[in-house]
Amino acid sequence: MNLEHVSVENAEYHPEHLPPEPDKSTASPPKETRSSSEIARILRALSDKGLFGQDYVRQYLHDLYCRNCRPNTIRGNGSAIILFLSFLKATGRKRLETVTREDVGAFIEHQQDRGLSPSTVSTRLRMLYAFFYFLIECDVIHPDLLKRKMHIKVPDALPRAIDPEDIRQLLAVIKEPRDRAMILTLLRTGMRIGELLNTKLKDMNLKDKCIEIFEAQKNRVGRVVYLSDDACQALKKWLKLKNLQTEALFYGRGARPLSYAAAWAVFRKYLDKAGLSHKGYTLHSLRHTCASELLNAGMHLECLQPLLGHQSIEMTRRYARLTDNTRREQYYKAMAVIERGDMNGYYRFDPQLP
Repeated sequence: MNLEHVSVENAEYHPEHLPPEPDKSTASPPKETRSSSEIARILRALSDKGLFGQDYVRQYLHDLYCRNCRPNTIRGNGSAIILFLSFLKATGRKRLETVTREDVGAFIEHQQDRGLSPSTVSTRLRMLYAFFYFLIECDVIHPDLLKRKMHIKVPDALPRAIDPEDIRQLLAVIKEPRDRAMILTLLRTGMRIGELLNTKLKDMNLKDKCIEIFEAQKNRVGRVVYLSDDACQALKKWLKLKNLQTEALFYGRGARPLSYAAAWAVFRKYLDKAGLSHKGYTLHSLRHTCASELLNAGMHLECLQPLLGHQSIEMTRRYARLTDNTRREQYYKAMAVIERGDMNGYYRFDPQLP
């Protein structure tokens, strides 16, 4: 298929591709309400774009809702489906029943041609396959569509931790009690920013120096994280100023819970102040830094895994590639021998080897 002249409206997903979200700075509504709102917005977008298959999409989103999927999961799946259906419409397709493996491949190629990261393309493909499974169960499309599934090779990059000297520079410029408590808590617990923003005052126990996360942001598995002494001190200073009538541990103007955008703006402000804005650090870098420092200090992977809330030890093992002190020490020990010229004997070659 020649895609050179195919134009797909909103081919890249951004929040504005769906109707506007409610103001997140106000108190968060129940998840059931947010999920229903997401479904309504997705269906409205499908209708506004004149896309086919709306009844099937409605059934699928309702299935996600019944399976207690998060609002963000529903939103992500809906966005991927809208992009795919928009692509099919632009290429002349008129019914979901006629979708082929070649259509899926053409869509993936189109996404890649737009310069999207392999991770983004892989995520969208995975969401589409979940939708296809549902359509197969409903006898809408033929099972052959999933006979030879496509897979996107995603680079296994190292986690992006913050350099120790940069951490010192960053903490040196944070004077506001709330901001210092928030950033130190992220840095010392390894919590995801969404988990911290959802933390209530009752979830924190300064006596036992821990925070209970009743439902993790990604895998919905609860866990306990622990607070360092400097994080406890920062939190105590913040609690002296905090409005104790407000449930949220951290809040913004009008005692309203902080949104991700507001927390990111706070972090970026201090990066600028510390002269670190050019280094590409994000709020998630604080989580990576916590994991890396704990491993450097001798914590075992099996202990770090539940602290980070990883379902698989392989997710945690990524940090071992970044912070393996044993490997580092062995390298420099061997290199010292090489540099001194203390190697004895000759190199032995096996003539049978190429």
